[in-house]
Amino acid sequence: NYYKNQIYCYRDSVQVQVLNKSKFEMQFLVEGIKSSFASALRRVMMSEIPTLAIEYVDFKKNDSALNDEIVANRLGLIPLTFEKDVYNVNRDCDNCKGKGCSRCQVKLVMKKKGPGMVFSGDLKSDSKDVKPVFDDIPVVELFDNQDMQFEAVAQLGFGRVHTKWQGAVVGYQENPVVIKKESKMCSVHKPIPVSNGYLVRKSDCEMCVESVEDAKKKGGVETMENVFLFNVESVSGMDAEDVVLSAADVVEKKFNEFGKDLKKLK
Repeated sequence: NYYKNQIYCYRDSVQVQVLNKSKFEMQFLVEGIKSSFASALRRVMMSEIPTLAIEYVDFKKNDSALNDEIVANRLGLIPLTFEKDVYNVNRDCDNCKGKGCSRCQVKLVMKKKGPGMVFSGDLKSDSKDVKPVFDDIPVVELFDNQDMQFEAVAQLGFGRVHTKWQGAVVGYQENPVVIKKESKMCSVHKPIPVSNGYLVRKSDCEMCVESVEDAKKKGGVETMENVFLFNVESVSGMDAEDVVLSAADVVEKKFNEFGKDLKKLK
């Protein structure tokens, strides 16, 4: 468990502090891990947590200037909201054994006549919890007397298989620099307050670099050793917080499975 902006989570000498959190973005510090673990956590958040995306499209009519394959690809990249505890990965669904049911897939339909733009919000889902995260994503423009009709099936998948299932865009900075409060700050990038000053957010920003140089003259620069600053931006239907927690569960499961496999070798 963790709480925003001031509370640390301690477990086996690992410390986590959440700095900023919104629905789609999250920043947090992690202390007590190696760079290999930080890289693994980043990779899991991006490509190994299940998210929902359109996998199959059955076109009834497509009079647009784009062929079926291009429209289907665009539809697959539309992020969809979903209840993560409700749906199963298709191949692991005990209810239908992978044949397809309401526990592992959702149907969406589209029926629109031009002229006008086809938007993500025009998709109609047969499940109340599944819908596009944004209603104003353009898909294709229809002109006079052009129609678009299709049925689509959305399924859970993983970013390592296709980018449409990518959970988030994630980056991290190792050993971030902190400047003390009395130093001048960059006016472009909002500083991140921590216990001993402010984190420098952009190493390639001239004003951020100037603030560091100014702080060095006053002896007000400190490097946070063995600390990683994570930046997570959800690009799926999951909240950024859910992406992080789901990734932590996946990492823990992988370590448990690895430990069991090691015992079998003895």
